[in-house]
Amino acid sequence: MNPITQLASLFAEFPGIGPRQSKRFVYFLLTRNPQYLDELSRAIADLKKSSTLCASCCRFFAKQTTTAARCTICESPVRDHSTLLVVEKDVDLENIERSGLFSGTYFVLGGRIPILEKKPLERVRGNELLDHIQKKIERQELREIVLALSLTREGEYTMEILTNMLQPLCKERRIKLSTLGRGLSTGIELEYSDSETLKNALNRRV
Repeated sequence: MNPITQLASLFAEFPGIGPRQSKRFVYFLLTRNPQYLDELSRAIADLKKSSTLCASCCRFFAKQTTTAARCTICESPVRDHSTLLVVEKDVDLENIERSGLFSGTYFVLGGRIPILEKKPLERVRGNELLDHIQKKIERQELREIVLALSLTREGEYTMEILTNMLQPLCKERRIKLSTLGRGLSTGIELEYSDSETLKNALNRRV
């Protein structure tokens, strides 16, 4: 496989990137100067070294120190730790944070559950979510869990699985379990939602 085809095939593995667009990325890079390519390759090489997974919410964040285990959101004393927003991906979290509409804490599932998946909780961080919730309950700091997932078929299926998993615990502990209101259109993903749409969805959560 020649270098152009090889790099294009790697780009094609990115979410939402097809063969034609991946080729455009390669030809764009061929027009850049060596300094740009060196900087890009260094940034990619350093990405894993300089980033880590938060021990609480499972979002990726840039390491502040060599011992940092939790991100700044989870460590913040001014956040509302009684409200937990469950999202699919890091980009969903970032979109909500940019809007400035939510002051609670998060948990990143790491994806959606495919319909008819035989081991649904293994396809996302289902067990990690349950463990995270149990720890918050032990600290007596949890009052509401909001399932903020995309209104796609897989997103709604994931919501159904999580609701069935969490409902008994929430009922026993008197924790409110809610979902985003219909400010979101069916089929839309959170990462593409604007601030006004997110505001309506959060305010109308049920």
